[in-house]
Amino acid sequence: MRIIDEQLLKDLADQARRTPRRRKNLNLHTSYGDPCQRLLNALEPDTYVRPHRHLTPPKPESFVALRGRMALLVFDEGGAVADVVLFGAGGPVLGADIPPGVWHSIVCLERGSVFFEAKPGPYEPLSDKDFAPWAPEEGRPESGEYLAFMRRAVDEMPGPGKAPDSCA
Repeated sequence: MRIIDEQLLKDLADQARRTPRRRKNLNLHTSYGDPCQRLLNALEPDTYVRPHRHLTPPKPESFVALRGRMALLVFDEGGAVADVVLFGAGGPVLGADIPPGVWHSIVCLERGSVFFEAKPGPYEPLSDKDFAPWAPEEGRPESGEYLAFMRRAVDEMPGPGKAPDSCA
């Protein structure tokens, strides 16, 4: 049994802050072959999560905020932002369940943010996600510009959970 407490979340957030990718996950499942993949994801505001979907094979994905504030961005097939959902620990919107095949990304809005993620296994690194062809690869110089674009979409797009105090 693993206990998920504030100290574990703080330690994971501290690790994320020190990594070049500015995020860190902690697998709660014991193997990539497990039928249910469960993990904690710690993010910092300057991390870039390339938009992706889980289509081949089709898999839903659930996020629940445990600490901090984040925004889920949903994209249409052409890469336009179709929806923005703010979610955060203690707010009225705590997370989201994303159907298979939906283009999405996460933007971190507060240092030390952590969310719980669950999706069907097994985890196959070569087919786990389809990366959006209209979004730059992680680590490319253009990824910083794309992160800025996603942040502007969060600031400008009305949508569920977008009330100013929705995640306070």
